[in-house]
Amino acid sequence: MKLTSLLASAAMALGLATGAVAEDKTKVGFVYVGPVGDGGWTYEHNKGRLAVEEQFGDKVETVYVESVPEGPDAERVMTQMALEGADLIFTTSFGYMDPTINVAKKFPKVKFEHATGYKTAPNVSVYSARFYEGRAVQGHIAGNMTKSNIIGYIGSYPIPEVIRGINSAFIHARKVNPDVQFKIVWAYTWFDPAKEADAAKVLIEQGADVILQHTDSTAPQAAAQAAGNVVTFGQASDMSEYAPFPRVSSIIDDWAPYYIARTQAVMDGTWETANTWHGIGEGMVAIGEISDAVPADVKAEALALKAALGDGSYHAFTGPLKKQDGSDWLADGETADDGTLAGMNFYVEGLEGDIPQ
Repeated sequence: MKLTSLLASAAMALGLATGAVAEDKTKVGFVYVGPVGDGGWTYEHNKGRLAVEEQFGDKVETVYVESVPEGPDAERVMTQMALEGADLIFTTSFGYMDPTINVAKKFPKVKFEHATGYKTAPNVSVYSARFYEGRAVQGHIAGNMTKSNIIGYIGSYPIPEVIRGINSAFIHARKVNPDVQFKIVWAYTWFDPAKEADAAKVLIEQGADVILQHTDSTAPQAAAQAAGNVVTFGQASDMSEYAPFPRVSSIIDDWAPYYIARTQAVMDGTWETANTWHGIGEGMVAIGEISDAVPADVKAEALALKAALGDGSYHAFTGPLKKQDGSDWLADGETADDGTLAGMNFYVEGLEGDIPQ
């Protein structure tokens, strides 16, 4: 009996110890829309994953699946992660919104974080960056740098996030150069180097000597470099391999602090549903080094604009502003509310063309 009791106690102790180890190790999953080597959006999300590993060491295990299409396959990937023991799953593209909500219902104990979406649940948070603040800085530089007065813009999908960026860049380009025109090409992809390169070439053929992009690869940078006299900006990541020209600055998404904080919250048992929308002030949006290809006075103005956006003394959408159809939107000194920005489905006055439906 004593031997049996001793063995039972040992087994119980071993079980408790094993359970403690399992509890200590938090499993965090990441679902990516592009490859980790895209040089842009997914590359920066993966840097955030690596930062989680560096911060927590053997207290975490991270897993990821790259190049997951936005659709049914995303739901399969998320389900598999949850079945394999993920405690927290980050789904890093707008089109993962409904799949995230669907899978979260099936796994109420798993925490989900969806990037750039708006649907929440008891175990689903959403988070995004105020990319439009970075677009304001880019627009200021672009308006000063263009000689043809034609700025090309490669859009991914006509969703509010992208429309906000186009409007912000246009407003600030027009402030310094009233003759600026924007030409917009919709690529209908987040990551497709061939399509992105073709879009850049079309815009250059149409006279654009500055290209902005809301797509994830460096292909537009390469197309501009081949053209020889076209200015570009890094998107989501620094893309500094194309500096000092054609890439003269960039918007950098820094997800690491958020990923670390949310992983810590799961570990601590303090995780709660939240809607996070941070910008330059919080450090989620950074402006990459402005190269010497930009005149010193323009660089100084751009840095001052960045500082004002960061400390809140200036809002990227400040009136007077009208909508494309000429109707009033913001009165003099009035700023846009977050609800309007989150659902933005209109161009501002001066932009040409229709938003695809």
